[in-house]
Amino acid sequence: MTTSEQTCTLSDRTCAPCSGGIPALNRDAASAHLAQLTSDWSLDADAKTLSRHFKFKGFAKATYLANLCAWLADQQGHHPDIRFGWGYVDVQLTTHEIDGLSENDFIWAAKLDQLVV
Repeated sequence: MTTSEQTCTLSDRTCAPCSGGIPALNRDAASAHLAQLTSDWSLDADAKTLSRHFKFKGFAKATYLANLCAWLADQQGHHPDIRFGWGYVDVQLTTHEIDGLSENDFIWAAKLDQLVV
């Protein structure tokens, strides 16, 4: 990590293409990154997936957020699993190429946090 990356928040960074060949973050590293996000995000039991659940009244706001997630995914080249329906959106992040979490997952999550504040 460069000095400039150390001073940048996750939301200031850009996702970098991942084609494998790097290890997934271990639980300690994932937890350290998680601490930089809103408290609404959580890790699964094996620290391979980062998730957030959103609740809404109605379908339209859920659709708008799902579309915002799709736009952000396209902008960053990092694509979460997005499920939505009446009153909810579920977002799950993992880096499939490494079968676990990478910094990209946390960068994308921080960018979404910044957009939905």
